[in-house]
Amino acid sequence: MQFDWSYFISLFSMSSFWEASLTVIELSALAWFIGMLLGFGLASAKLSASPLLRIPASIYIWFFRSIPLLVLVVFVYNLPQLFPSAGSVLSVPFYSGLLALVVTEAAYMAEIHRGGLISVLKGQKEAGRALGVGALGLQRLVVIPQAFRISLPTLINEYITVVKLTSLISVISLTELLTVGQRLYAQNFLVMETLAAVGVYYVLIVTVFGWLLQRLEQYLDLNLRKPQTLDTGEVSRLRAGLSVVSAAARSAAAGAAPALQLQNIHKRYGHHEVLKGIDLTVAAGQVISIIGPSGSGKTSLIRTVNGLESIDKGEIVLFGESYIHAGDAPNNAQLRKGMRQIGMVFQNFNLFPHRTILDNVTLAPRYHGVPRAEAEQKAWRLLDKVGLLAHADKYPHQLSGGQQQRVAIARALAMEPQIMLFDEPTSALDPELVGDVLKVIAELAREGMTLVIVTHEMDFALSISDRVIFMENGNVQLDATPAAIRTQAEGERVRRFMGLEQEQVKAVS
Repeated sequence: MQFDWSYFISLFSMSSFWEASLTVIELSALAWFIGMLLGFGLASAKLSASPLLRIPASIYIWFFRSIPLLVLVVFVYNLPQLFPSAGSVLSVPFYSGLLALVVTEAAYMAEIHRGGLISVLKGQKEAGRALGVGALGLQRLVVIPQAFRISLPTLINEYITVVKLTSLISVISLTELLTVGQRLYAQNFLVMETLAAVGVYYVLIVTVFGWLLQRLEQYLDLNLRKPQTLDTGEVSRLRAGLSVVSAAARSAAAGAAPALQLQNIHKRYGHHEVLKGIDLTVAAGQVISIIGPSGSGKTSLIRTVNGLESIDKGEIVLFGESYIHAGDAPNNAQLRKGMRQIGMVFQNFNLFPHRTILDNVTLAPRYHGVPRAEAEQKAWRLLDKVGLLAHADKYPHQLSGGQQQRVAIARALAMEPQIMLFDEPTSALDPELVGDVLKVIAELAREGMTLVIVTHEMDFALSISDRVIFMENGNVQLDATPAAIRTQAEGERVRRFMGLEQEQVKAVS
């Protein structure tokens, strides 16, 4: 029996097939979109710390990934037998099929979204928290955009799966492509020709919508975007429009309460106690460098100051007002208020990769209510300050490590903090990139900003600091001026740690 090509070709001018194709497109698009939204909610619930959210979400995902779609379609279509009031909706094959597809796809897409959410680096969330962005704002501005980009290729593949799954809805007599084909070959027995045409229609739908979604994926792929460096004229125009800002110290006036007081701070991870009763007072305008061997508790200490790590015992006082107590609820209002006075620069930059340099700097001010125009003026001024105004429209991955760290400094300064924390700001940089970052920090010190710096740049620490804190085994072993470390007996342990003989240290001075 030969293949009837004329009949096969005639099927592509048949209105019933095109109407059925439209039904497939509507059903698959709705099921994919609604399932994607519900799946994100399920993924978020499954990742929640609350068992009231996590356990029901996990059970839902497990159960509906286990049930065959065909069984679910027939069950949903017959639900009016149990719930007659649902008959007006579920007796319509389109709505029954849509509900079954959504229920199933939500479970599958939850796992796709969960993969995207857990792929967003912890440092991204910490950077948002350090800028005073709340939990919902953090999800909306930082986490979800990145997670969606990560998940998009798999979500596109899932749409193709949904298109093909619509053929199963034919069991409840929905007039979709397979149903039309079955009715035709039941009349003329030209099974091969009819099913071949059905297959072509599905291929066309998948090809067109797959191409559109792939275009979306390419549009969102930041690696495909060319670096946009502002030309000299544009930089000059922006610079001319910037308002002049006084370089006066941002810190509290002389004689006021200390900028920062750490009182008997204890912190442990499991059975390991990393901070063993730290007491430290930082006056407004002081520059404090914290040094010490790896594992001494330096980073843990600085992370407690802006609430990224809780404390087990003690209290932190900010400008004379209580700020953090042991046992405080995370992200409480008092903590968020204090965090807005403290800027944080991380070792690994933690810039938001899905946003331009300008957007990175303006994100927190705009979130906290600063008008866009004012936030951008401030961002341009700060980017000019750190020597990166021409790179405002680039993305973080288009910059060198030293440039990224300077952007991170500008981003922290955009919140107009009174204290700046630096967690080993140069340790992730190549040696030739360190100098530019240290110059920016030194300029902040000259302007009177209160700085607390965890660093391994020993010469820099001695040259810039009012006091140097030497930590070892979770304790402050020495709190002294650079001059005392260079010349006095109490500084001998620190000099040995630096690998310098006393005569060499004196030469540095």
